Amino acid sequence: MSVNLSGSNVLVTGGSGFIGSFLTEKLVSLEANVRVADNFSRGEVSKLDSVQDSIEILPVDLTTQKGCIEATEGIDYVFHLAASVGGIHYIKKENVGGLTPSVLMNQFMLEAARINDVDRFLFASSACVYRQQHDDLNLFSEDQAIPANPHSTYGWAKLLGEIACSAYHTDTDIQTSSVRIFNCYGPRESLDPESSHVIPSLCRKVIEASDGDAIELFGDGSQQRGFIYVTDLVDGMIKALSKKADGNPINLGNSTEVTTIEDLAGMIIEISGKDLSLKYDRSKPTGTDKYACDMTKMESELDWEPSVGLKDGLKRVYRWAEVELDAHQSPIQAEGGQL
Repeated sequence: MSVNLSGSNVLVTGGSGFIGSFLTEKLVSLEANVRVADNFSRGEVSKLDSVQDSIEILPVDLTTQKGCIEATEGIDYVFHLAASVGGIHYIKKENVGGLTPSVLMNQFMLEAARINDVDRFLFASSACVYRQQHDDLNLFSEDQAIPANPHSTYGWAKLLGEIACSAYHTDTDIQTSSVRIFNCYGPRESLDPESSHVIPSLCRKVIEASDGDAIELFGDGSQQRGFIYVTDLVDGMIKALSKKADGNPINLGNSTEVTTIEDLAGMIIEISGKDLSLKYDRSKPTGTDKYACDMTKMESELDWEPSVGLKDGLKRVYRWAEVELDAHQSPIQAEGGQL
């Protein structure tokens, strides 16, 4: 059954964050009545400036059942994005912090959705559920998450969320789906050196560098990734809510332009027009060597594929980061993370 979002009541948890703010804007453009539930520990209300007059903003603690019941009251569809999240440095050092808040939110949100008769529930999972290396390109397909062995408690929290979604789909009237997000990027991501992902991290390093400087990469730069631009991801999430309501997970990513971190840095340097070189710190964490999305199930079940090319997307992010850093001058030099 296809979903008509126009006039429906939609909840976005974590809606003031990077992905959540773009999703909220898209839902408003589709004429949905949108409620954003967030504790604003990481997100910013300013990311919702373009739609603030058209949405309801609910400051709430989603690690409590009371907060989740309040957030889902009167809601038809839920996009559950709220999670304890960060870059490679965060995921590598956080254990309890990467697990407990997310598990509480996932369980309380699903139970609240059941209590308040929510129709459909989409859970934002992650490619961090994968670990094994299966082929030269490491195009992870959905069945390769089992046997489970994620690198981090963050990945385990996402797997537990998927299992909970499947259980609620089986035992209750909620139609659920889980999307495994692969390396999303775009404007509005954190540029904080302590928590940024690889693309905003590299953009910041390049922007703050002078001609003749060297940009540091984690590892030897050979790590491979497939990146999906945020507006493509949002379109895929809405497709999944509408067309994928069987309780099972599905990948959301873009493997049409898999690139190494070294080549990625080169593209960003080219966009900058600066004369910069690369240096390598092999002592830093790098994540899985090769990480990209098998798009087979995504393309067939959602009848959809991403449309924004990597070079085009990188230009948009770089120009945004230039403006953002100029508006918030900071003496801190980026250390950057890679996922």
